Amino acid sequence: MGFLTGALPDFPWDTLTLYAERARAHPGGIVDLSVGTPVDPTPQVVRDALDAAADWPGYPLTHGTPQLREAVVGWFARRRGVPGLDPQAVLPTVGSKELVALLPSLLGLGAGDVVLHPATAYPTYDVGARLAGATPVPTADPAALLERSAGDVRLVWLNSPGNPDGSVLGVEELRRVVDAARAAAERDGRPVVVASDECYAELAWEEPWASSGVPSVLDPRVTGGDLTGLLAVYSLSKQSNLAGYRAAFVAGDPALVASLLETRKHAGMIVPGPVQAATAAALGDDAHVAEQRERYRRRRRVLRAAFEGAGFAVDRSFAGLYLWVRPEGAPQDCWTTVGDLAEQGVLVAPGAFYGAAAAGHVRVALTASDEKVAEAAARLTGA
Repeated sequence: MGFLTGALPDFPWDTLTLYAERARAHPGGIVDLSVGTPVDPTPQVVRDALDAAADWPGYPLTHGTPQLREAVVGWFARRRGVPGLDPQAVLPTVGSKELVALLPSLLGLGAGDVVLHPATAYPTYDVGARLAGATPVPTADPAALLERSAGDVRLVWLNSPGNPDGSVLGVEELRRVVDAARAAAERDGRPVVVASDECYAELAWEEPWASSGVPSVLDPRVTGGDLTGLLAVYSLSKQSNLAGYRAAFVAGDPALVASLLETRKHAGMIVPGPVQAATAAALGDDAHVAEQRERYRRRRRVLRAAFEGAGFAVDRSFAGLYLWVRPEGAPQDCWTTVGDLAEQGVLVAPGAFYGAAAAGHVRVALTASDEKVAEAAARLTGA
């Protein structure tokens, strides 16, 4: 056994193997809607930028090129309602998952420190706290816990739009958490960081978010113009089909970003230069994002109608890459639902991967081709 493995849960996706085999045994083969990995082409504007930057013999900047950081600043102003962000307060990361997993450690958290994260959540928030030796605490109301904490809460993770359930936090909800964190920091004399994972923000489906956009924790209506203690994490895997590029960034409090930068310089955690160029190109082009959003909108419409027609309910799912699904009627354990769907050759993710509060749901990814989505819908409805 390794030094750390005893402190970590089993990797959840390994437990899905038998259900995947059952789905593959279907006469028509498997339709895999379990993992949210993009299947559509990487946009040409991004590939062209990568190709143009391919001759990069020297070390890239850990802080990112000025062009990349300016592209992030422009994107925040244009797409997220966050004007005037300091380019110094932007830092590229090797995908967003590594930042989520390592942030508690990079912040110097350890034994006795608490990390709050959503009750229904991507498991890496929990894992990151454990890696640092801190204590992960799931909660549906982080502001309430902050108001009565004993000074041990040091990091609050928010995820909006949420994975897996597509929930969205409005300006007032975000501001309540930020205000509570700042009040706790002042009361207890210890900093509290609020980090918001916002990687699905460009994929809003229902109102008011489809029209007004998903608010960021860096939005002036949330911050009051003060970014102290705040970080926003974003990935281009979803909006631009760049999962294979590991293109992401964190931005916010200049002092926090400077501290993260210093540590990452020592550790050699650098985004490759050509990927930085490709990321800047992707952030400057809204057309390919709109095109991809429409692909997912079409697939979402087909899958939602099929699941509802087959006797399932779709809860929340206001934004993001997933439908949050459960059988209508009496509650059913998620693994039973996974097994039932696998018999039809459709593989989905059990809610149990995302915490005890999620055990009655399954997560259905929109990241399959149009043909595979149509096949899943036909199996569900018997068409």
